[in-house]
Amino acid sequence: MKLVPDTSVVIDGRITSMIREGEYNGSTIIIPEAVVAELESQANQGREIGFSGLIELQQLSDMAGEGIIELEYTGKRPSLEQVKLASGGEIDALIRDVALEYEDVRFITSDIVQAEVAKAKGLDVLYLKPQVGEFSPLGIDQFFDETTISVHLKERVEPFARKGTIEHSEMVHLRETPLSEYELRQMAQEILERAKRDPDGFVEVERKGVTIVQIGSMRISIVRRPFSDGMEITAFRPVLRGQYDMSSLSSEIKERLARKSSGILIAGPPGSGKTTLAEAIASYFLTSGQQVCTVENPRDLQVPDSVTQFSALDGSMKKTAEVLVLIRPDHVIFDGIRVDEDFQVYMDMRLAGVGTIGVVHSRTPWDAIQRFINRVDFSTVANAVDTLIFVDDSNISVYDISLVIGIPTGMEDVSKSCPIIRLSNGTDGTVVCDVFCHEGQVIVLPAGVHEVTPVSPPKKEVPAPVKEMPKEIPEEKEEVIPDEENLAWKLAEREIKQEIGRFTDGPVEVKMLSDNKAVVYIDDRDVPAAIGKGGKNVAGIVNKLSIGIDIKPLSEFETAKEETSFNGTPSSEGAGANGQSIELNVDKKNLVVMSPQNSGKIVDVFGGKEYLFTATVNDNGEISIAKSSGIAQDMLRRYQDGESIRLKPVGN
Repeated sequence: MKLVPDTSVVIDGRITSMIREGEYNGSTIIIPEAVVAELESQANQGREIGFSGLIELQQLSDMAGEGIIELEYTGKRPSLEQVKLASGGEIDALIRDVALEYEDVRFITSDIVQAEVAKAKGLDVLYLKPQVGEFSPLGIDQFFDETTISVHLKERVEPFARKGTIEHSEMVHLRETPLSEYELRQMAQEILERAKRDPDGFVEVERKGVTIVQIGSMRISIVRRPFSDGMEITAFRPVLRGQYDMSSLSSEIKERLARKSSGILIAGPPGSGKTTLAEAIASYFLTSGQQVCTVENPRDLQVPDSVTQFSALDGSMKKTAEVLVLIRPDHVIFDGIRVDEDFQVYMDMRLAGVGTIGVVHSRTPWDAIQRFINRVDFSTVANAVDTLIFVDDSNISVYDISLVIGIPTGMEDVSKSCPIIRLSNGTDGTVVCDVFCHEGQVIVLPAGVHEVTPVSPPKKEVPAPVKEMPKEIPEEKEEVIPDEENLAWKLAEREIKQEIGRFTDGPVEVKMLSDNKAVVYIDDRDVPAAIGKGGKNVAGIVNKLSIGIDIKPLSEFETAKEETSFNGTPSSEGAGANGQSIELNVDKKNLVVMSPQNSGKIVDVFGGKEYLFTATVNDNGEISIAKSSGIAQDMLRRYQDGESIRLKPVGN
């Protein structure tokens, strides 16, 4: 008998299984070159199914060598363009053409579309349906026992596993002999064959160098070069299923689940039991006679068959959400909210009126809220999410999320009320955390914490906003400010002076209004240059320092004349920033900057308006620079061109 298998049969290993069982002994197996080309293309892309198919061909070759079968390769090798169009049926057509060239040939496939087309062409087709029934144990099963959470197998490394429970587990070596790449390849092929044939198995992700397979409750990842530095198989199996049953759900959780179109977040650290709680909630909805489905990537929830599990449609959760809105389930459980699109999809479904329970990783309850605020509009968060269930080491806490207008807890000195996203305890209503906007920054302020935690730096408490520079600026020096804040402000002033000094030869006055706001006074004629066309220059400084800067002419500063020496006078050629003259001396090896007035001081060195470097003047009043260095050559060029070389003591 002559048999022509297509690519799907070669990949899932069914053809060699039937030969071993004696069903096709003595047959002639005809392999179309199109099958080889497609498998080669998949393997070159780093896909595990390509390697699995090639191993199957090698086993057929071994059987032919033993005289069990005869093996032939025939047909036309597809062009590169046909390989690229494989998903459109080009390769399948070439494989069918090979079968049509022979008489009394049986065409074998496990692809239903290929089978129907082959029948239409008049071929004798054997369609191998997905296998239903008992399967023999996988090779990787030998590393699991009832206490095993995960198994980690890597070439040239001894296999090890994590055993115990989520709360208390440890890494255990399983054997002393390292694994070989051959062993891992055999395991990977077996896993892929099972995923293709088992109704409870499927390939979740297939990309270059990585394949993720789900078989029942076990998730298996297979990685190889170039994605990783070696072949590795990692298998996870849930061990805490049933930890939370419906009866263990508290009355607080049940009351919130009963709300129509409720927006709920389940948050907690990885491995804390969030997914298991989500499964219990899905079961609770089912017993309440409500339709529930899940959105997962990858699909990891272990739920009854009546719960439909959706993944990303065409790689996009947004497209999945569009379908779910049309299906109109009562509730959607969104497991594993990770990337920006996931957060936006969750908000879209909630605002569309779909009851949505999201599962998100976070270290603290307020971190879960902050992850949303970083990605979606501030004002919509509390409207879409009203309950936060935080799980940590199987301990469950329930919080309410609301939008209020008032003064944030612990910041009574703020002069104006503002919108606040408030996180409060679901049992007694005590405030746990306030999230609000202040001076353009989003502040996350846990109750009882006096130091605010902004989403973006800096991290210190923000004083009351100052809208304009008061005339009593000198008096602000009498205000008692903590030493740490004084130091932080001095460092900020130094950085601002250094940046603004590129645009002026005159004095630079910096007055810090808050940790993220400053007013800078410079010579009137240099204000346009510092601001730049369309505010380009000052915007660049703001983005670099994360400090808001308002540039004003020095003439507006009431005490400018008395404090001209604060930063010095405009320097002339060869003059320092404080009116101190400097000299440049050149010897055989070094360029020496002479400034006796600054002996022992740390100074910023400017060439014209451009900051060059920061250095320490030695006790002899000298800065020595290797003459061959780029900085020395640049300074010499500037000096010879008549450009001023200026020194500004740091901190002045």
